[in-house]
Amino acid sequence: MTETRSYPRHVKTDAGDIELRKMSRADEPAVLAFAQKLPTHDLLFLPRNISQPKVLSAWINEIERGAITSLLAVKNGKVVGCGTLVRDPHSWSPHVGEIRMVVSQDVRGQGVGRALSQETFALALGAGLEKLSVQMTVDQQAAIELFESLGFKAEALLRDHVRDVDGKKHDIVVLGHNVAQVRAQMEAYGLPGAVQGLAEAGGD
Repeated sequence: MTETRSYPRHVKTDAGDIELRKMSRADEPAVLAFAQKLPTHDLLFLPRNISQPKVLSAWINEIERGAITSLLAVKNGKVVGCGTLVRDPHSWSPHVGEIRMVVSQDVRGQGVGRALSQETFALALGAGLEKLSVQMTVDQQAAIELFESLGFKAEALLRDHVRDVDGKKHDIVVLGHNVAQVRAQMEAYGLPGAVQGLAEAGGD
């Protein structure tokens, strides 16, 4: 089952009205400004440093190629968050998607991350993926709890997996979600209802 979602969408959060829309090349300057304001630590669990212009340009090339779908959270014309779904249909894991998410410090704890993660999760469900993964440094407790509330569970701990600009190594935790059980909810309630039900159930 697949479902096409239309954008932009608007959600109410404690940070105010947030527009969720798909990222395109026209957003490159705004996304670069957003990325360059993020603490370096927040960039560690992304495979590439998106605060570098050439890396961001390559990311947009991947979006245009169809390998990546990125959603932007926009407040008053400014990017305050980005949720990305990465999949490789030509790999040995065409049924698996990886979610990557970063949110601006000034809107954290105000529901922006939750709205963005739920929407990215809904995109993954609509794409028919069977499994999702997300990774972050072990001390990013709020982000871990957010994904656990969507039903993700810790699957692996990668010790000393990333090294920051000061040379310090950090552990990465990988959380996974087998979404097969959500299919029944999708059939019964439609996709948004399934995601909402999942969030309310707290992943039980």
